[in-house]
Amino acid sequence: MNKIPALPGLSRRHFLQNSSLLAAGALLAGRQSWVNAAEEPGKKLVVGVMGLGRGLDHVRALLTLPNVEVAYLCDVDEKRRASALKFLNGKLPKAPQAVGDFRRILEDRAVDVLFIATPNFWHASATILACAAGKHVYVEKPGSGSAWEGEQMVAAARKHKRVVQQGMQRRSWPGIAEAVEKLRSGVIGKLTFARSWYNNTRQTIGKGQPAPVPAGLDYTLWQGPLPERPYVDNLVHYNWHWRWYCGNGELGNNGIHALDLARWGLGVDYPKRVTYNGGRYHFEDDQQTPDTGVATYDFGGQGISWEHSSCQARKADGTFPFVVWYGTKGTLALEGDGFKVYDLNGKLVDSKVGGTGGDAVHVGNFLNSIRQGTRPSAEIEEGQKSTLLCHLGNIAYRTGRTVNFDPATRQIVNDPEATKLWRREFRPGWELPV
Repeated sequence: MNKIPALPGLSRRHFLQNSSLLAAGALLAGRQSWVNAAEEPGKKLVVGVMGLGRGLDHVRALLTLPNVEVAYLCDVDEKRRASALKFLNGKLPKAPQAVGDFRRILEDRAVDVLFIATPNFWHASATILACAAGKHVYVEKPGSGSAWEGEQMVAAARKHKRVVQQGMQRRSWPGIAEAVEKLRSGVIGKLTFARSWYNNTRQTIGKGQPAPVPAGLDYTLWQGPLPERPYVDNLVHYNWHWRWYCGNGELGNNGIHALDLARWGLGVDYPKRVTYNGGRYHFEDDQQTPDTGVATYDFGGQGISWEHSSCQARKADGTFPFVVWYGTKGTLALEGDGFKVYDLNGKLVDSKVGGTGGDAVHVGNFLNSIRQGTRPSAEIEEGQKSTLLCHLGNIAYRTGRTVNFDPATRQIVNDPEATKLWRREFRPGWELPV
């Protein structure tokens, strides 16, 4: 058997005993107690942050919250570690330790929480290892690199009774929660459909050339669970998003936010049919994922669409809201961290503009959940329902056909080629325990 990378002082046998994730466990997860007894309400929580790109936003949020000690900063890039330490200089009573390997954080028994802001392909491995080490986890969206990984993350959270929050911060914004309450109350009647979209002006990523690994970058550890490939000069730290072997495209990058809200508002879980049509239309380069497209989801009686134009902002179309819901009596559109309600004739009948947004409210919700023993607003099982929409959409795009899905069994129906994309390949020695 391949050696699984365990923590120093943690034997392979002990690791497997504590991390073994049975498929049945994933199915039964929702029926089990999902968190240990609450901590003291005022307890100081000691945290480590893994990934110092987006992770610096986590640090900024943590600086605004009480009873938190940022004890560790982790990144495989030495320059990022130095930059983060410089940013925090004088902002904390005690300077955090800067480490290159997140397993150094996990072996510290004083650490309560790991924040994960790494590339998507690290999300499952880091979350599962952290849960097995007794840490609560805040993991950035989309929370998993494949549908199968999402199942294992939920099972790990249940097995080890850890609070795991997914980084879909709008779930904690009061104005958006109020919008969802309005939808539930029937303000626009019976809900039928939700539209969502994303526009940007991304430039070409070019064609990568083999190059020496930059000084200070641990490229082996950056790849982590990925099958090892030679370094190219247009991969790190962002363009991994656009390669299928390590990224989830714009659907998993930004689509997750809109799809999560659309699904939340409609009150649906799993789709029956999924399509995703589009292409890489703007540039001829190394990007494999589409820069333009439309994904659609049929839930049986209700539907969702997500449209993106990643390399053309389409400013001539005007400014559109992030998500819009349609009902038999009207329309509700998000407006920043608020909303507007229209009747069937397009007349504005209700609105809430402005409110609390940003990362701190979501991070605070997570930390309070740990202290109080309550479920966080984007708990990993709920988060992975939305992430599954991204995975299914990408599978539909890559196979070039409609994906039929069984909500009861949570399996792709009668499509072996599509089913092969349910999980991805791992580097030998980094396979998730099953």
